[in-house]
Amino acid sequence: MFKHFTLFVLGGISYLLIELLWRGRSHWAMFVLGGICFLLIGAINEANRRRIPMLLQAFMGSVIITALEFATGYIVNIKLHMNVWSYYDIPYNIMGQICLPYMILWFFLSIVCVFADDWLRYYLFDEERPKYKWF
Repeated sequence: MFKHFTLFVLGGISYLLIELLWRGRSHWAMFVLGGICFLLIGAINEANRRRIPMLLQAFMGSVIITALEFATGYIVNIKLHMNVWSYYDIPYNIMGQICLPYMILWFFLSIVCVFADDWLRYYLFDEERPKYKWF
């Protein structure tokens, strides 16, 4: 439980910091979303250690982040009118909550998440040293 809580908090903080650097502001809901995404990407990585290539894990992570971003956006932006973000001005968006360019960005961020999850588990929780299969 402590391990998952720690990874959730580190994922949430990291997502907040990325947003602050990228657009200069964030929202508490992004902490929650980032923590959940980090845990889920880490879970895929742990469940499929060295069996699923990194690029497929990154694609799966991108789909997870995009799906959770849509669900979060639908709740906080559309239903609760909090206006945390809007992708209406970006091509290939769906309801202004998700868009293709960011889905591609999430692919690369997922690779970073897999590495971060592995090395945090290795250094903080004395788990197996990471090894990677790219293709």
